[in-house]
Amino acid sequence: MAKVIGIAIVMLIVGLVAFIATRPDSFLIARSREIQAPPETIHALINNFSEWRQWSPYENVDPNMTRSYEGPAEGVGATYAYQGNRNIGSGKMTILESKPGELVAIRLEFIEPFAAVNRADFTLRPGEKGTLVTWSMSGPNTFMGKAMTAFGFMESFVGGQQEKGLTDLETAAKELARKSTQSARSEASPALSH
Repeated sequence: MAKVIGIAIVMLIVGLVAFIATRPDSFLIARSREIQAPPETIHALINNFSEWRQWSPYENVDPNMTRSYEGPAEGVGATYAYQGNRNIGSGKMTILESKPGELVAIRLEFIEPFAAVNRADFTLRPGEKGTLVTWSMSGPNTFMGKAMTAFGFMESFVGGQQEKGLTDLETAAKELARKSTQSARSEASPALSH
């Protein structure tokens, strides 16, 4: 009886490994949200890595995370490296392409806890009441990635983080737009003197 159970377990494991191996060799996870702010305002928050602390869901995973910035402050060539605890790991992001009010494409290099190179795209399109922002992440699927994808863990985790990030991006964009409007009003009104 134990031999039959052992054979059944081995067959189950082999079947599971074969199933995982047949999953796609690449992945794409994307979420969209219409944000009530101009595309230029949203683009500014994505195109400058120092602004990510206002909205990125990954920024608060480790309060002691170290950050470093290299290259230009924003746009193509801007680089952001991070080192955190085991929950955030370490990695580096580099802006590959930037079209004002339309697109920011980023190379994501994960170093720890798992090495991987992926791509994130933020596309901005006119919406009914603002700007439709789509945050996508794509890349090659390792065996571990295929396993996570096969059971919906990757879609659920990454997609959930994207949804939170887009919600917080909307909050940051509305605040930035409000400040810009106030600043423009104060510059337009003549100074009062007594």
